[in-house]
Amino acid sequence: MISTQPLRRGAASQALTHPVISVVAPVYNEAPTLPLFCERVIAALEPLGEPFEVVLINDGSRDGSMDVMRELHAADDRIKAVNFSRNFGHQLAITAGIDYARGDAVVVIDSDLQDPPEVIPELFAKWREGYGIVFAQRSEREGETWFKKATASFFYRLIRKITNVNIPVDTGDFRLMDRKVVDALTSMREHHRFMRGLSVWVGFKQTGVEYRRAPRHAGETKYPISKMVRFALDGITSFSYLPLQLATYFGFFVAMISMLALVAVIILRLAGSQANFYGQASTLVSVLFLGGIQLIFLGIIGEYLGRIYDEVKRRPLYIVSDVLGLNEQQAQEPDV
Repeated sequence: MISTQPLRRGAASQALTHPVISVVAPVYNEAPTLPLFCERVIAALEPLGEPFEVVLINDGSRDGSMDVMRELHAADDRIKAVNFSRNFGHQLAITAGIDYARGDAVVVIDSDLQDPPEVIPELFAKWREGYGIVFAQRSEREGETWFKKATASFFYRLIRKITNVNIPVDTGDFRLMDRKVVDALTSMREHHRFMRGLSVWVGFKQTGVEYRRAPRHAGETKYPISKMVRFALDGITSFSYLPLQLATYFGFFVAMISMLALVAVIILRLAGSQANFYGQASTLVSVLFLGGIQLIFLGIIGEYLGRIYDEVKRRPLYIVSDVLGLNEQQAQEPDV
């Protein structure tokens, strides 16, 4: 049985109050971490003296996370839950959270305690100063391998250079957003979502707060290399046409080289050169090289085409099985 006694403080006084702060946290197989996560979030928010809610989104967990959420909600009705019918993914869990969140300021944070809830008051203070988005920027990343740090650093800097939005480097989804920002995000229903890019794309006054990212409290990472690659592709294809443009640039480059080679061959022939231009090995290598390049760019076109196909099917972004402490009709998803 989970100890929930510390979570009862102040719950009754806020039961029917409109929350000023909503904390949205996706959950996937985080049963051991959830009680401490909620305790630390509540301990961070109560000194602010503002009504708040904690919205947990169960993204198809298989370790009993939903049972833990039920116990936490029974102990403190400020803790609410949205239960997906299956696993839809981290970015769609965030989307559901902001769809259901009612606060004037909405904080998105992972539930694995790598992002410390104690930073939330700093984000809230910046929001009080008039900022629409306050993102948490990692100054250090403890407990992560050099490979993950290097690839993350490369990805953030790459996407900043090739996309048409100024995504801050070394930031994740941990951020606070004003209600106007949240309303803008809920109006966008694209399927392959890169939330940290979308939140910047909508504009508004933005600033950052630095923090040290901690190691995972329990369990293992939910982002293996395959998911990291897919996530990177979603980010790049959502905000950049550069991969498609590369096909055009390379086509012109190959055409130019071919024209120069043709001119060189004609000159050598007119000069009576006996050079052998018909080597089978060189011809085969050239054909295989160009064929490989064509297949790569067909794959890139296929990535964009697949995303178009997903959009035109108009399926819902996620399906909710049940909710705790929330009205099932409360979600702000527009009928589009």
